[in-house]
Amino acid sequence: MNIVLLSGGSGKRLWPLSNDIRSKQFIKIFKNLDGSYESMVQRVYRQIKNMDADAVITIATSKTQVSAIHNQLGEEVGISVEPCRRDTFPAIALAASYLHDVKGIQEHEAIVVCPVDPYVNEDYFQAVQELSHQAETGQANLVLMGIEPTYPSEKYGYIIPTDNQSFSKVETFKEKPDRKTAETYIRQGALWNSGVFAFQLKYLLDKSHELMDYVNYQDLFERYESLPRISFDYAVAEKEKNIQAMRFQGQWKDLGTWNTLSEAMEEPAIGKVIMDESCENVHVVNEMDVPVLAMGLKDIVIGASSEGILISDKAQSSFIKPYVDSISQQIMFAEKSWGLYKVIDVAEDALTVKITLNPGEQMNYHSHKNRDEVWVVINGTGRTIVEGAERRVKSGDVILMQAEDRHTIMADSVLTLIEIQLGAEISTQDKQKFKLEGEE
Repeated sequence: MNIVLLSGGSGKRLWPLSNDIRSKQFIKIFKNLDGSYESMVQRVYRQIKNMDADAVITIATSKTQVSAIHNQLGEEVGISVEPCRRDTFPAIALAASYLHDVKGIQEHEAIVVCPVDPYVNEDYFQAVQELSHQAETGQANLVLMGIEPTYPSEKYGYIIPTDNQSFSKVETFKEKPDRKTAETYIRQGALWNSGVFAFQLKYLLDKSHELMDYVNYQDLFERYESLPRISFDYAVAEKEKNIQAMRFQGQWKDLGTWNTLSEAMEEPAIGKVIMDESCENVHVVNEMDVPVLAMGLKDIVIGASSEGILISDKAQSSFIKPYVDSISQQIMFAEKSWGLYKVIDVAEDALTVKITLNPGEQMNYHSHKNRDEVWVVINGTGRTIVEGAERRVKSGDVILMQAEDRHTIMADSVLTLIEIQLGAEISTQDKQKFKLEGEE
């Protein structure tokens, strides 16, 4: 089975746990039997592999998420990297070209496209397999998974099938209606559009070449920034006449808001949290190293991270986005290919960051034009290279880098350090990368 997982999003609806670099699918909130936590992307990836150990999984994502994906799923997972965000049709077209031109997937094979962040059980992936098998038959150009609606939602699109069979021809799509219209659609037997669909690879490649001028995967990748922003639904699905829909009646939740996220949490609190007995229907996720105390609250969500603190009525939390849009600040945490980066203090002409490197990892060899840096090693052991000079470092060591000095650090064990950036123009853009001697 070939599956493309769409991993996008800006992470604003689950602020402050997510940001432009760490979207909601990377937040670890699902508790495992051993007491550890896994994220949405880890949960979905595990569920697919439990269903089909040989499944070819490709994650279509922006370059800002690549490090988080490798950190959570390992280096072997297939990734189709979008140079910039261009909505779902360009992303799927790029992934299809990647599968054909880079991975060697044959044109007659079925591809299933799924969001990376639904909260589902194993029966969902059994349905995904059925969807793939149906696409292989070639009876329809597109096969969609429709969800049996549980209420007249205004935030989902609706699929209206011609009958109530398990696989039905699709009569029409209706995008995000008002509540009264949604009630009418449901009486007509409509299904929620889950964003899951399957096709034979040749179909999507032909559609992509029809709608976009490119030669192959590399050419499409290089032209990607010039492509129009358009969703798959608008570009392809709404214009396609030969579509089938499969009904799915199992558990399916779109964890797009704090309210729906809290419904999927197996415990009311994650992190350092204290709640008194008078709290009712309260959920707290605390990623900070200080305790959160909640007393006498009802129907509330609390989220705390280095990005900020949210305290909201659960129903009201769905309307968070415009308020988060108005917040302009430095990204306060990120997963890097080598470990974790967390800002702990922002001052005029200075930025203080806590950095954790994983064993065997290293930063790029780089320099900064407009700032000096100081590293203070907190724990662990490793090596630094500053202007070509290598030095072994351990807890308590201090390393100084002037502006323009080329430098890197390598971890032998888990290595934690404080980085102090000093300069009048501190910017993430102020970085030039170099190759170390001996690197290809």
